[in-house]
Amino acid sequence: MNLAAKILVMRKITTFGARALLLMVLSLQGAWAAGAVIDRIVATVNGHIILQSDWDEALCYEALLNGRSLNQFTDDDRRAVLDRLIDQELLRGQVTSADFQHASVADAQRRVAEARAGYPQAKSDNGWQNLLTQYHLTEKDLVAHVQRQMDLMRLIDIHLRPTVQIDSKTIEAYYRDRFVPQLRQSGATEVPLADVSGKIRELLTQEKVSELLVSWLQTLRSESEVRVSGASTPAASSVEQGDQSR
Repeated sequence: MNLAAKILVMRKITTFGARALLLMVLSLQGAWAAGAVIDRIVATVNGHIILQSDWDEALCYEALLNGRSLNQFTDDDRRAVLDRLIDQELLRGQVTSADFQHASVADAQRRVAEARAGYPQAKSDNGWQNLLTQYHLTEKDLVAHVQRQMDLMRLIDIHLRPTVQIDSKTIEAYYRDRFVPQLRQSGATEVPLADVSGKIRELLTQEKVSELLVSWLQTLRSESEVRVSGASTPAASSVEQGDQSR
């Protein structure tokens, strides 16, 4: 079995104990090629592990979304990416219903196609593939990330949105104190409240959901076992070394 096949097998093992044991056995047997980087466990969340390769890939994904080079990420940026991975794992642990409707591959592919339109260099298929290669991603990687994000957003909406109530007075206050002044500042024509009340309600709902999400994640962390190891940041990994070599 070659190195790539062993990594694939390892990533399919879901329990912390079995996965850690496999890493140890492979190391003892000298199964890794000379000079290859052994994947490290960088965090565990209620027994579910996050590997260095997961962290690297998440960094590449966020760099692509933000149009940043990998070597522009500071140590604080990298740690924030790991924190988000931990938060995502905490949220995934809340999907307990077998009736939860996961995002389809087709839905995620449509989102990716919409996002691709925002990158001028991705107008051609070759340009798009070159851009993904620059960030060490494949389109399959990207679709998988988008699927997971869509699932998490659906979970957050199911859990938090029903608790949010935005009354007409709050909408009127936002329209008067924020919306209209912004229109005037930009020189745009004023729009009647009735024409934008629905959009304002949705905006305020999303703001409130974001506030509630912060509180929910804090509660989940306090009730969970989260351990972060002393593993190296992605700055020292092969991912960024490849970025710097271009």
